[in-house]
Amino acid sequence: MQNVCKRSKSAIFRPEGDSSMIPGGQDPLQQNFAETLPAEMSVRIFSELDFRSLCRASLTCRQWNDIIEGSDHLWRSHCLTVLAVCRREVNGDRLDGCSWKVALVRNYRKGCVKRRWLKGRYSNIRSADNIPPNSMCPLDVETWGEILEAELER
Repeated sequence: MQNVCKRSKSAIFRPEGDSSMIPGGQDPLQQNFAETLPAEMSVRIFSELDFRSLCRASLTCRQWNDIIEGSDHLWRSHCLTVLAVCRREVNGDRLDGCSWKVALVRNYRKGCVKRRWLKGRYSNIRSADNIPPNSMCPLDVETWGEILEAELER
């Protein structure tokens, strides 16, 4: 028997008489992978997501949220990318006892803004009126010093 999915128009082949239903009556194609896989495998799958996708996935259902929120490893790997740009801020948060997730959330936007400034994305801005929206956030004096040094080297 051939079933055609209306959304993707792809064929799903099932032997005649096989309803491919699992106990509980749920179609395996509709089943949540986190319900059947060990938590470690789910964490491995979630570790392939970028920061924004990981945050969105944590909003999908309670089970995904529990797995994502409970795995400091997932947040640590993303936090290390922000750490490369915002070392003082992340290290300060970690010394204050913040989790990797909290340190990441507190410094992610700052890291993105700082990275753009250091790469010279805003080098040709001549006045405050020309700064694009959402391209600013509070930065400390030392960070502005780094940005100024980078601009002077250009």
